[in-house]
Amino acid sequence: MRSRLLFLMAAISIVAWGAPATAAEFPSKPITLIIPYPAGGSTDIITRALANRAKVYLGQPVICENKAGGGATVGPALLTTKMPDGYSLGIITSSVPIAWHMGKTNFNPLEDLTHVMCWGRYLNGIVVNADSPWKTLQELIQYAKENPQKVTYGSPGFGTNTHLAMEDLAMLAGIQLVHIPYKGSAETIPALLGRHVDLVTDSSSWAPMVDAGKFRLLATYGGKRSTRYPQVPTVKEIGYGMTGEGVVGLVGPKGIPNAILARLHDAFQKSLDDPDFLLSLKKFDMSVYYLNSKDYGDFIRQEDDIFGRLVKKLGLDKN
Repeated sequence: MRSRLLFLMAAISIVAWGAPATAAEFPSKPITLIIPYPAGGSTDIITRALANRAKVYLGQPVICENKAGGGATVGPALLTTKMPDGYSLGIITSSVPIAWHMGKTNFNPLEDLTHVMCWGRYLNGIVVNADSPWKTLQELIQYAKENPQKVTYGSPGFGTNTHLAMEDLAMLAGIQLVHIPYKGSAETIPALLGRHVDLVTDSSSWAPMVDAGKFRLLATYGGKRSTRYPQVPTVKEIGYGMTGEGVVGLVGPKGIPNAILARLHDAFQKSLDDPDFLLSLKKFDMSVYYLNSKDYGDFIRQEDDIFGRLVKKLGLDKN
Protein backbone atom coordinates (compact mmCIF):
# COMPACT_ATOMS: atom_id res chain seq x y z
CA MET A 1 0.00 0.00 0.00
CA ARG A 2 2.81 2.39 0.93
CA SER A 3 4.62 1.78 -2.35
CA ARG A 4 1.42 2.39 -4.34
CA LEU A 5 0.87 5.66 -2.44
CA LEU A 6 4.41 6.83 -3.14
CA PHE A 7 4.01 5.96 -6.82
CA LEU A 8 0.76 7.94 -7.00
CA MET A 9 2.34 10.98 -5.31
CA ALA A 10 5.27 10.87 -7.71
CA ALA A 11 2.95 10.68 -10.70
CA ILE A 12 0.98 13.69 -9.46
CA SER A 13 4.23 15.64 -9.01
CA ILE A 14 5.34 14.87 -12.56
CA VAL A 15 2.00 16.01 -13.99
CA ALA A 16 2.06 19.18 -11.91
CA TRP A 17 5.65 19.92 -12.96
CA GLY A 18 4.84 19.48 -16.64
CA ALA A 19 1.59 21.45 -16.55
CA PRO A 20 1.64 24.84 -18.27
CA ALA A 21 1.75 27.96 -16.13
CA THR A 22 -1.51 29.78 -15.52
CA ALA A 23 -2.10 33.19 -17.10
CA ALA A 24 -1.40 34.83 -13.74
CA GLU A 25 2.04 33.17 -13.62
CA PHE A 26 2.85 33.71 -17.30
CA PRO A 27 5.56 34.29 -18.28
CA SER A 28 7.85 32.72 -15.72
CA LYS A 29 10.81 32.26 -18.09
CA PRO A 30 12.22 33.81 -21.30
CA ILE A 31 10.15 33.73 -24.48
CA THR A 32 11.68 32.71 -27.81
CA LEU A 33 10.70 34.69 -30.91
CA ILE A 34 11.65 33.14 -34.26
CA ILE A 35 12.48 35.58 -37.07
CA PRO A 36 12.26 33.84 -40.49
CA TYR A 37 14.94 36.01 -42.11
CA PRO A 38 18.72 36.38 -41.77
CA ALA A 39 20.12 38.84 -39.25
CA GLY A 40 20.54 42.39 -40.50
CA GLY A 41 17.49 42.70 -42.75
CA SER A 42 14.62 45.12 -42.20
CA THR A 43 12.29 42.59 -40.57
CA ASP A 44 15.04 41.36 -38.27
CA ILE A 45 16.04 44.83 -37.08
CA ILE A 46 12.48 46.03 -36.51
CA THR A 47 11.34 42.82 -34.80
CA ARG A 48 14.24 43.00 -32.37
CA ALA A 49 13.30 46.57 -31.45
CA LEU A 50 9.72 45.44 -30.80
CA ALA A 51 10.83 42.43 -28.75
CA ASN A 52 13.20 44.57 -26.71
CA ARG A 53 10.29 46.75 -25.62
CA ALA A 54 7.83 43.91 -25.08
CA LYS A 55 10.08 42.39 -22.42
CA VAL A 56 9.36 45.43 -20.25
CA TYR A 57 5.66 44.59 -20.18
CA LEU A 58 6.16 40.84 -19.96
CA GLY A 59 8.78 40.93 -17.22
CA GLN A 60 10.88 38.34 -19.06
CA PRO A 61 13.42 38.52 -21.90
CA VAL A 62 12.21 37.94 -25.46
CA ILE A 63 15.03 36.10 -27.19
CA CYS A 64 15.11 36.46 -30.97
CA GLU A 65 16.38 33.60 -33.11
CA ASN A 66 16.95 33.80 -36.86
CA LYS A 67 15.67 30.80 -38.82
CA ALA A 68 15.83 31.84 -42.46
CA GLY A 69 14.92 29.92 -45.59
CA GLY A 70 12.02 28.60 -47.58
CA GLY A 71 10.79 32.04 -48.56
CA ALA A 72 10.26 32.94 -44.88
CA THR A 73 8.38 29.70 -44.13
CA VAL A 74 11.04 27.72 -42.24
CA GLY A 75 10.60 29.79 -39.08
CA PRO A 76 6.80 29.48 -38.91
CA ALA A 77 7.03 25.77 -39.72
CA LEU A 78 9.20 25.29 -36.63
CA LEU A 79 6.48 26.90 -34.53
CA THR A 80 4.00 24.19 -35.44
CA THR A 81 6.18 21.67 -33.57
CA LYS A 82 6.27 23.71 -30.34
CA MET A 83 4.05 23.52 -27.27
CA PRO A 84 1.24 26.14 -27.29
CA ASP A 85 2.29 27.52 -23.92
CA GLY A 86 3.14 31.05 -25.07
CA TYR A 87 6.90 30.60 -24.80
CA SER A 88 7.44 30.08 -28.53
CA LEU A 89 6.43 32.86 -30.90
CA GLY A 90 7.32 33.83 -34.43
CA ILE A 91 6.92 36.30 -37.24
CA ILE A 92 5.01 35.68 -40.44
CA THR A 93 4.57 37.87 -43.49
CA SER A 94 2.29 37.72 -46.50
CA SER A 95 4.75 35.21 -47.97
CA VAL A 96 3.33 32.39 -45.85
CA PRO A 97 -0.18 32.10 -47.36
CA ILE A 98 1.45 32.43 -50.79
CA ALA A 99 3.78 29.52 -50.05
CA TRP A 100 0.86 27.44 -48.78
CA HIS A 101 -0.95 27.78 -52.11
CA MET A 102 2.24 27.00 -53.98
CA GLY A 103 2.62 23.75 -52.05
CA LYS A 104 5.84 24.92 -50.42
CA THR A 105 4.75 24.42 -46.81
CA ASN A 106 3.36 21.49 -44.86
CA PHE A 107 1.28 23.70 -42.58
CA ASN A 108 -1.77 25.86 -43.13
CA PRO A 109 -1.30 29.45 -41.86
CA LEU A 110 -5.04 29.69 -41.23
CA GLU A 111 -5.49 26.51 -39.22
CA ASP A 112 -2.09 25.59 -37.75
CA LEU A 113 -1.05 28.80 -36.01
CA THR A 114 -2.39 31.13 -33.33
CA HIS A 115 -2.63 34.69 -34.63
CA VAL A 116 -1.47 37.06 -31.89
CA MET A 117 -1.29 40.46 -33.56
CA CYS A 118 -0.51 42.26 -36.82
CA TRP A 119 1.91 45.13 -36.26
CA GLY A 120 3.47 46.50 -39.45
CA ARG A 121 3.20 47.20 -43.16
CA TYR A 122 6.15 47.10 -45.56
CA LEU A 123 7.21 49.50 -48.26
CA ASN A 124 8.02 47.25 -51.22
CA GLY A 125 9.70 48.38 -54.41
CA ILE A 126 11.95 47.72 -57.39
CA VAL A 127 15.56 48.93 -57.31
CA VAL A 128 18.54 48.87 -59.69
CA ASN A 129 22.13 50.03 -59.35
CA ALA A 130 22.58 53.78 -59.66
CA ASP A 131 24.55 53.40 -62.92
CA SER A 132 21.93 51.11 -64.47
CA PRO A 133 20.86 52.14 -67.98
CA TRP A 134 17.23 52.05 -66.82
CA LYS A 135 16.10 55.35 -65.37
CA THR A 136 12.44 54.36 -65.17
CA LEU A 137 10.36 51.23 -64.84
CA GLN A 138 9.03 51.84 -68.34
CA GLU A 139 12.56 51.71 -69.76
CA LEU A 140 13.24 48.45 -67.92
CA ILE A 141 10.03 46.90 -69.24
CA GLN A 142 10.79 48.02 -72.80
CA TYR A 143 14.27 46.46 -72.63
CA ALA A 144 12.84 43.23 -71.23
CA LYS A 145 10.31 43.07 -74.05
CA GLU A 146 13.09 43.34 -76.58
CA ASN A 147 15.35 40.91 -74.69
CA PRO A 148 13.28 38.05 -73.25
CA GLN A 149 14.88 36.23 -70.28
CA LYS A 150 17.93 38.49 -70.36
CA VAL A 151 17.00 40.49 -67.25
CA THR A 152 17.63 38.86 -63.87
CA TYR A 153 16.00 39.88 -60.63
CA GLY A 154 16.59 38.95 -57.02
CA SER A 155 13.94 38.53 -54.34
CA PRO A 156 14.06 37.58 -50.64
CA GLY A 157 12.83 34.11 -51.52
CA PHE A 158 10.74 31.98 -53.85
CA GLY A 159 7.09 32.52 -53.01
CA THR A 160 7.60 35.73 -51.05
CA ASN A 161 5.23 38.64 -51.51
CA THR A 162 7.70 40.65 -53.57
CA HIS A 163 8.53 37.65 -55.76
CA LEU A 164 4.85 37.21 -56.53
CA ALA A 165 4.46 40.94 -57.14
CA MET A 166 7.23 40.92 -59.75
CA GLU A 167 5.79 37.86 -61.48
CA ASP A 168 2.38 39.55 -61.53
CA LEU A 169 3.93 42.68 -63.04
CA ALA A 170 5.84 40.63 -65.63
CA MET A 171 2.64 38.89 -66.68
CA LEU A 172 0.75 42.17 -66.97
CA ALA A 173 3.61 43.80 -68.91
CA GLY A 174 4.14 40.80 -71.19
CA ILE A 175 7.80 40.30 -70.31
CA GLN A 176 9.93 37.32 -69.28
CA LEU A 177 12.45 37.73 -66.46
CA VAL A 178 14.83 35.31 -64.74
CA HIS A 179 14.20 34.97 -61.01
CA ILE A 180 17.06 34.37 -58.56
CA PRO A 181 15.76 33.78 -55.02
CA TYR A 182 17.75 34.56 -51.89
CA LYS A 183 17.16 33.86 -48.20
CA GLY A 184 16.16 37.38 -47.24
CA SER A 185 16.80 41.09 -47.59
CA ALA A 186 20.24 40.77 -46.01
CA GLU A 187 21.27 38.81 -49.13
CA THR A 188 19.46 40.72 -51.87
CA ILE A 189 21.32 43.97 -51.18
CA PRO A 190 24.87 42.58 -51.65
CA ALA A 191 23.60 40.59 -54.63
CA LEU A 192 22.62 43.79 -56.41
CA LEU A 193 25.73 45.63 -55.28
CA GLY A 194 27.84 42.77 -56.61
CA ARG A 195 25.90 42.82 -59.90
CA HIS A 196 24.83 39.22 -59.53
CA VAL A 197 21.36 40.39 -60.56
CA ASP A 198 20.10 43.31 -62.64
CA LEU A 199 17.45 44.44 -60.19
CA VAL A 200 15.88 43.57 -56.87
CA THR A 201 12.23 43.40 -55.81
CA ASP A 202 12.09 43.59 -52.03
CA SER A 203 10.98 45.46 -48.95
CA SER A 204 12.80 48.65 -48.08
CA SER A 205 16.07 47.20 -46.81
CA TRP A 206 17.30 48.95 -49.95
CA ALA A 207 16.36 52.40 -48.57
CA PRO A 208 19.79 53.26 -47.10
CA MET A 209 21.41 52.38 -50.42
CA VAL A 210 18.92 54.54 -52.29
CA ASP A 211 19.59 57.42 -49.91
CA ALA A 212 23.34 56.93 -50.35
CA GLY A 213 22.98 57.22 -54.12
CA LYS A 214 24.09 53.63 -54.80
CA PHE A 215 20.65 52.29 -55.83
CA ARG A 216 17.90 53.83 -57.92
CA LEU A 217 14.30 53.21 -56.89
CA LEU A 218 12.22 52.72 -60.05
CA ALA A 219 8.80 52.17 -58.51
CA THR A 220 6.99 51.13 -55.35
CA TYR A 221 4.18 48.59 -55.09
CA GLY A 222 1.86 50.49 -52.74
CA GLY A 223 -1.58 51.89 -53.39
CA LYS A 224 -0.13 55.40 -53.13
CA ARG A 225 3.30 57.01 -53.31
CA SER A 226 5.68 56.67 -50.40
CA THR A 227 6.02 59.71 -48.15
CA ARG A 228 9.77 59.11 -48.07
CA TYR A 229 10.10 58.93 -51.85
CA PRO A 230 7.22 61.08 -53.17
CA GLN A 231 8.99 61.55 -56.51
CA VAL A 232 8.90 57.80 -57.22
CA PRO A 233 5.73 56.50 -58.94
CA THR A 234 3.83 53.38 -57.95
CA VAL A 235 3.56 50.43 -60.30
CA LYS A 236 -0.19 51.00 -60.32
CA GLU A 237 -0.02 54.61 -61.48
CA ILE A 238 2.42 53.66 -64.24
CA GLY A 239 -0.43 51.64 -65.68
CA TYR A 240 -0.34 48.15 -64.18
CA GLY A 241 -3.40 47.36 -62.08
CA MET A 242 -1.71 45.73 -59.12
CA THR A 243 -0.22 46.37 -55.69
CA GLY A 244 2.33 44.33 -53.77
CA GLU A 245 2.14 45.61 -50.22
CA GLY A 246 2.83 43.15 -47.42
CA VAL A 247 2.21 43.04 -43.71
CA VAL A 248 4.03 41.42 -40.79
CA GLY A 249 2.53 39.91 -37.68
CA LEU A 250 3.13 37.88 -34.55
CA VAL A 251 1.98 34.25 -34.29
CA GLY A 252 2.41 31.19 -32.11
CA PRO A 253 1.66 27.47 -32.18
CA LYS A 254 -1.96 26.48 -32.57
CA GLY A 255 -3.92 26.31 -29.32
CA ILE A 256 -2.39 28.99 -27.08
CA PRO A 257 -4.89 29.47 -24.20
CA ASN A 258 -6.96 32.64 -24.51
CA ALA A 259 -5.71 34.16 -21.25
CA ILE A 260 -2.04 33.72 -22.25
CA LEU A 261 -2.83 34.93 -25.76
CA ALA A 262 -4.35 38.10 -24.30
CA ARG A 263 -1.26 38.63 -22.13
CA LEU A 264 1.04 38.35 -25.15
CA HIS A 265 -1.15 40.56 -27.31
CA ASP A 266 -1.37 43.31 -24.73
CA ALA A 267 2.38 43.38 -24.09
CA PHE A 268 3.28 43.64 -27.78
CA GLN A 269 0.44 46.05 -28.52
CA LYS A 270 1.70 48.45 -25.83
CA SER A 271 5.16 48.21 -27.38
CA LEU A 272 4.00 49.75 -30.66
CA ASP A 273 4.41 53.24 -29.18
CA ASP A 274 8.06 52.68 -28.22
CA PRO A 275 10.31 55.43 -29.72
CA ASP A 276 13.09 52.97 -30.65
CA PHE A 277 10.61 50.69 -32.41
CA LEU A 278 9.05 53.63 -34.28
CA LEU A 279 12.52 54.84 -35.26
CA SER A 280 13.30 51.40 -36.68
CA LEU A 281 10.08 51.48 -38.69
CA LYS A 282 10.89 54.92 -40.04
CA LYS A 283 14.38 53.81 -41.04
CA PHE A 284 12.84 51.33 -43.46
CA ASP A 285 9.83 53.48 -44.33
CA MET A 286 7.45 51.00 -42.74
CA SER A 287 4.35 51.99 -40.81
CA VAL A 288 2.47 50.62 -37.83
CA TYR A 289 -0.42 48.48 -39.03
CA TYR A 290 -2.18 47.11 -35.97
CA LEU A 291 -4.81 44.38 -35.91
CA ASN A 292 -5.88 42.50 -32.78
CA SER A 293 -5.87 38.71 -32.61
CA LYS A 294 -9.32 38.19 -34.12
CA ASP A 295 -8.97 40.85 -36.81
CA TYR A 296 -5.53 39.56 -37.74
CA GLY A 297 -6.93 36.07 -38.22
CA ASP A 298 -9.68 37.50 -40.44
CA PHE A 299 -7.09 39.48 -42.42
CA ILE A 300 -4.99 36.38 -43.08
CA ARG A 301 -8.12 34.61 -44.27
CA GLN A 302 -8.74 37.42 -46.77
CA GLU A 303 -5.10 37.39 -47.90
CA ASP A 304 -5.29 33.63 -48.29
CA ASP A 305 -8.19 34.01 -50.71
CA ILE A 306 -6.52 36.79 -52.72
CA PHE A 307 -3.14 35.08 -52.98
CA GLY A 308 -4.74 31.75 -53.77
CA ARG A 309 -6.39 33.23 -56.85
CA LEU A 310 -3.20 35.06 -57.89
CA VAL A 311 -0.99 31.98 -57.50
CA LYS A 312 -3.41 30.01 -59.65
CA LYS A 313 -3.55 32.75 -62.29
CA LEU A 314 0.24 32.75 -62.50
CA GLY A 315 0.31 28.96 -62.79
CA LEU A 316 2.32 28.57 -59.59
CA ASP A 317 -0.25 26.59 -57.62
CA LYS A 318 0.52 23.19 -56.15
CA ASN A 319 -1.97 21.53 -58.45
